[in-house]
Amino acid sequence: MKTKDLVICSLFAAITAVLAQISIPFPGGVPLTMQTLAVSLAGILLGSKKGFISLIIYILLGAVGLPVFAQFSGGIQIVLGPTGGFILSFPIMAFLIGFICERSNNKFMVFVAMILGSIINYAIGTMLFAFIMKTTIISAFIACVAPFIVTGIVKAILATIIGIKLKENKSMQGVLN
Repeated sequence: MKTKDLVICSLFAAITAVLAQISIPFPGGVPLTMQTLAVSLAGILLGSKKGFISLIIYILLGAVGLPVFAQFSGGIQIVLGPTGGFILSFPIMAFLIGFICERSNNKFMVFVAMILGSIINYAIGTMLFAFIMKTTIISAFIACVAPFIVTGIVKAILATIIGIKLKENKSMQGVLN
């Protein structure tokens, strides 16, 4: 990787940290954050490899204790806690979105990528939540996914629109390539 690529990956890790602070607590222990919007944009704009790396950087920063997760939290206990599966899925989510977007700029396909990425995020997050909280997958789904389906679709639409616009911007192309 070039130095420029590492800087861009680090920048998206920082963007994710900033958007993580836009957080609304929900019953059940899983807050509504804008992290997934940042993860989606990393996938669209950086592609599979750099998007993946940017989210690995984000997780490592949080795991060592920097307050980059929601509500200025950090530490390995967050990554390995009830909501840690959502965080751990971010690199996979960015990779999948980037992989699809590298092959198609079609708005519908980009939106499909957002939905598939969200499904991965919800699946991994819900499974780890159920395991750690010693509850059923259905109970975990009700606590971790059901309240966020509508907002997840809205964030997917926003990420699609913003991501495509930024990707088409000539100035942005120069920075990202």
